[in-house]
Amino acid sequence: MTSLGSDGRSDTPAHRIDTSKPHPARMYDYFLGGKDNYEVDQEAAEEFMKAAPEVREGVLANRRFMRRAVEHLVTEGGIRQILDIGTGLPTEPNVHQIARRLAPGTRVVYVDNDPIVSTHSMALLNEPDTSVVLADLRDPRGILDHPDVRRLIDLDEPVALLLVAVVHFVSDLEDPDGILATLRDALPDGSYLVLSHATGDVHEDRREGAAAVYRKATASMNLRPHARVTEFFGDFTLIEPGLVRVTDWRPEEPVAADAPLIGIYGGVARKDG
Repeated sequence: MTSLGSDGRSDTPAHRIDTSKPHPARMYDYFLGGKDNYEVDQEAAEEFMKAAPEVREGVLANRRFMRRAVEHLVTEGGIRQILDIGTGLPTEPNVHQIARRLAPGTRVVYVDNDPIVSTHSMALLNEPDTSVVLADLRDPRGILDHPDVRRLIDLDEPVALLLVAVVHFVSDLEDPDGILATLRDALPDGSYLVLSHATGDVHEDRREGAAAVYRKATASMNLRPHARVTEFFGDFTLIEPGLVRVTDWRPEEPVAADAPLIGIYGGVARKDG
């Protein structure tokens, strides 16, 4: 694993950036209207949108869910340190901006497995108490033991762990339950898990076409039903309204009756002693 150095420069060789296959983070950036993506990502994203036309609204809804969850944990949960795994390319407002608007000094570590994410996140290192780590969710112990994580995240104090739209890129063969258990077990009481996950429960007729696009990418998309996603929270206590579609998690205004159905579940759960 590699991280950005203290001077803000990545020690990852440029040749490790694989542009021969679409990458989920870069596709996500394209869905959001960003420019940090390649033709291979654009083509895959366009193909995905044909199978799931609501995807752009879905990723925006997922971002809004993340913002509301972070705001809640900072204001109501007293959280002052955040570990965001699978952060993706910088998209304002970023997690540290959301948190520090409400609680200046909140410490944030971003983790992603795409070297391009690290490269384009260099500017974040101009912020105090912020770090960007190049690592993979599939190696949870490596993330927890990473010196840049240990430098900013005190595992003796409550932590908000963000796994926003990332676990569905871990296949069952890669042991998502073991990964989640390792991460949950490392967190002290009073910590929170924020998780969102794509599902085939909505628009079942589009499920295969959408999943097929990611089989050609660097990570497959593994759509899971509500009950299976719930298992990822382990013995953490889901706070109201539980695991729901991201549009329905404490919305700031009622969801319009004609709004597209978004196939992403989201929930926030607390670790109680």
